[in-house]
Amino acid sequence: MKQENALGCHFKRLKPIRGGTRQAALMMENSMKLAKFIGSALVALTISAPAIAQQSPGGQPDQVAQLAQMVGLSEEQQTEIRGIIDDMQGEIGELRQDARSLQEDLQEQIKPDYDESAIRDNAAKLGDVTGEIAALSALMQAKVDAVFTQEQRDELDRRMKQMQQQMQQQRQMMQPQGQQ
Repeated sequence: MKQENALGCHFKRLKPIRGGTRQAALMMENSMKLAKFIGSALVALTISAPAIAQQSPGGQPDQVAQLAQMVGLSEEQQTEIRGIIDDMQGEIGELRQDARSLQEDLQEQIKPDYDESAIRDNAAKLGDVTGEIAALSALMQAKVDAVFTQEQRDELDRRMKQMQQQMQQQRQMMQPQGQQ
């Protein structure tokens, strides 16, 4: 069911999922949309943590190197993708921090003597920030996509479909017998 907020933006009302929240459901839905092309591993991990060296200090493997193995990226392609990620990662990280701060501000406004104007202002700002994060993430994906050859895109698409099927099978196995 689509609804419209006070700003005229359409959004989809999500039902709560077992063991989670609406925010988690929304994040899952958005992740699936973003993962269609580049893959959830590349997007989630390259946005949230720098992936410059073969092995980062935290012990997390380099996502670009993993992608290179998956689709056969050349050294030049890897360098170009790292440059794209480096260029956009800082800005996306700052916007995520802004979004967290705005979310905290909104939470602080939830009280008996609330200020509707302040709530609406913070909500509008949060919407703008999350919209910009989504736009930058999509632009980063498009720029990375432009680096791939058609054969690499086809291979990545094949692997993503395979991963989605595996995830769907795992979800089905986790559902109680009566709900399948």
